[in-house]
Amino acid sequence: MKKVITSNNKLDTINLGKSLGSILSIGDVVTLTGDLGAGKTTLVSGVAKSLKIKDTIQSPTFNILKCYFDGKIPLYHIDAYRLEEVNKDIGLEEYIEGNGVAFIEWPIFIKELLNIPHLEIEIKNKGNDKREIILKSNDKHYVEIIRRLK
Repeated sequence: MKKVITSNNKLDTINLGKSLGSILSIGDVVTLTGDLGAGKTTLVSGVAKSLKIKDTIQSPTFNILKCYFDGKIPLYHIDAYRLEEVNKDIGLEEYIEGNGVAFIEWPIFIKELLNIPHLEIEIKNKGNDKREIILKSNDKHYVEIIRRLK
């Protein structure tokens, strides 16, 4: 299933994240693609709000992984950009298949760890603050999540 949502501003993107976060459950995996500055971390910040995480969500670009444990369920935010040409055996699968929800930016660089059902989200910058957000999955669980999104 594929669903396209238009976000007219940052608040729309945050609200989509909130809606998504209210539907997700332990073990869910979401991949995020889009250019730098497209709004991937903005979407994750909305998810964090719905999970009652009080920490400020920041891009994990330099850390590779940021974990947030102070909400209803743990949130694992992974940025695989810097893993393109390195050994990927650093334990990320413990978080991807862990006891929380995992959001993975630049999933192409760890595709060997993503042979599991997941929700794909692509964010396209359409100028100014407007974004086209494409959600895709063929997995029954994630198709239902896409259907439930407002």
